[in-house]
Amino acid sequence: MGSALTTNGPFDLGVEEEYQVVDPQTWELRSTIHAILEKDLEDGVEEVRAEFLQSQVEANSRVCRTVEELRSEVRRMRRDAAELARSLGLRLVAAGTHPFSRWTEQQVTHGGRYAALAGELQEVGRRLVTFGLHIHVGIADPDLRIRVMDRMRPYLPFLLALSTNSPFFEGRDTGLCSYRIALFAALPRTGLPPRFGSWSAYRRTIDRLVAEGMLADPSFIWWDARPNPHVPTLEVRIPDMPTRIEETVCLAAWVQALAVKLAREPEPPPLPRFGVEIGRWQAARYGLKARLLLWADRPARTAAEWVAPLLEWLDDVAEDLESRKALAYARTIIREGTGADRQRWALEETRDLHRVVARLAEETVEGARDH
Repeated sequence: MGSALTTNGPFDLGVEEEYQVVDPQTWELRSTIHAILEKDLEDGVEEVRAEFLQSQVEANSRVCRTVEELRSEVRRMRRDAAELARSLGLRLVAAGTHPFSRWTEQQVTHGGRYAALAGELQEVGRRLVTFGLHIHVGIADPDLRIRVMDRMRPYLPFLLALSTNSPFFEGRDTGLCSYRIALFAALPRTGLPPRFGSWSAYRRTIDRLVAEGMLADPSFIWWDARPNPHVPTLEVRIPDMPTRIEETVCLAAWVQALAVKLAREPEPPPLPRFGVEIGRWQAARYGLKARLLLWADRPARTAAEWVAPLLEWLDDVAEDLESRKALAYARTIIREGTGADRQRWALEETRDLHRVVARLAEETVEGARDH
């Protein structure tokens, strides 16, 4: 490890993965989180957590110093969660939406925070049958955490483009590569984070909204990137849930490298928020073909075309972080397609969304079983 980790670091890593719980007889979502949690407690492992929907479980990694540590963690998380599901006759699927299960048939998890969410969000919350990847980078200095979040905003559409994995919803091709983002847009307190400039400015805004009764607490903010309300991390929430383990590792490596680079270098000329928002829509609609503006002094290019110059720009940081291989997996995504591309190709081949889900279930645990 080199000097990049000394800039108010340690820039360590963690991820949260949201999995679909499916019935292998029908490949439909199954609202069965309570049975999974009870089995988890019986085993004394506590590998998974409940989420808003009973057909969804979340697994959290330990804090990892390097992407290699994270790779081992993601393998463990998927192996243990999949074994837990299998013990109940179920399977896990990693993707941003389920290709054909209907949102009206999903059950909301009861109690506490979830009751409050259901009460506020009503129909827009019940429609939110989506699954994401949340990537945490440790930044101890709160002012630096906010500055990195401010500077990260232009790169969020690029991260979304790499991760796009939700083309189908309720049995239809939506025409988007990330329909999850379109569903999420109906919720309050989502989208690009505002620019704050400092931790004190962020806290003043949040504290005022809480005091006025307009916000319960900061955990009810779901921006594409946010200061995590519980631990000193920047949490990037924009990616769709990747199917392949290596995609999760790649995206985490990009977030970590960008955080270190943006913390180390002077602030570049900011891009207009509207331009970043258009790029965000482009990424959700077109995936790797999205046209994005990342740097004020460079013309727009597609997400795929940005990979090479960004890898070159991040190379010094990648050396310090020992993450070149994980970052370069973006080239594999370009070559083999995003999750959305591969789902569409699978449907062209099989003409059956049930078989698409079966293939997703197999791919979710590839590389996890033997480690």
